[in-house]
Amino acid sequence: MEWFESENFWTQYAPIMFDDARWAEAPTVAQYVKDIAKLSPGSKVLDAGCGLGRIAVELAALGLDVTGVDIIQSELDAARDSAEAEGVELTLINQDLRTFHAKNQFDCAVNLYTSFGYCDTVEEDMQILRNIADSVKPDGTFIMECTSRETAILYWTPGEEFERAGYKVVTHFEVVGAWEGLKSQWTLYPLQKNQKQPVVDHTFIQRLYPATFLRNKLLEFGFSKADVYGDFDHSPYDEHARTMIIIGRK
Repeated sequence: MEWFESENFWTQYAPIMFDDARWAEAPTVAQYVKDIAKLSPGSKVLDAGCGLGRIAVELAALGLDVTGVDIIQSELDAARDSAEAEGVELTLINQDLRTFHAKNQFDCAVNLYTSFGYCDTVEEDMQILRNIADSVKPDGTFIMECTSRETAILYWTPGEEFERAGYKVVTHFEVVGAWEGLKSQWTLYPLQKNQKQPVVDHTFIQRLYPATFLRNKLLEFGFSKADVYGDFDHSPYDEHARTMIIIGRK
């Protein structure tokens, strides 16, 4: 089993990775998706790697017909709870994106907040992109946000320390190969000495792709156009880029 298939990992680390700032930005990101893809009420949207439903719930709140796919059932359960609390409906599917396939079913697909690049092989990563591309209807849109090789270099740090969700979080990063990947170690130390939680430590590797490689793969997989931006505001993908956004259109 690969690390991202572990329910225990996500139970421990989701509160660390998805802090208040990430939740607060969700409505703005969802509105961006709706506007860029020119979606109308009832449009079908695939959130590929939906996790806790952070974006999926906000998309549904905009009147869209949202399907969230994730490999972790506990994440889907949390997404369902969030949807019920917000009074919206989601279709939630427990499936591996390497095998999920719904040909020409969606007006728009999204894969956001670096939910990509964790498989053991490049071929598996590309199968995920191919499956998402196949799931988008003709004239549909795919929006991808991911740490790229360029942004990893631009914002390189050997590590940091911060407090979140009752823990002191210590991170350590190492480059793998010729910037082919980023090895990340996250160690969680309980802030209160009387806490029963043990120290938690996890290391994983994210494969780093150049933006042009991913753009060209989207063109290969059936999109007629693919543009790269440095943020959701369509700023240039240059030395000032905050992240990597790729918009593919069929």
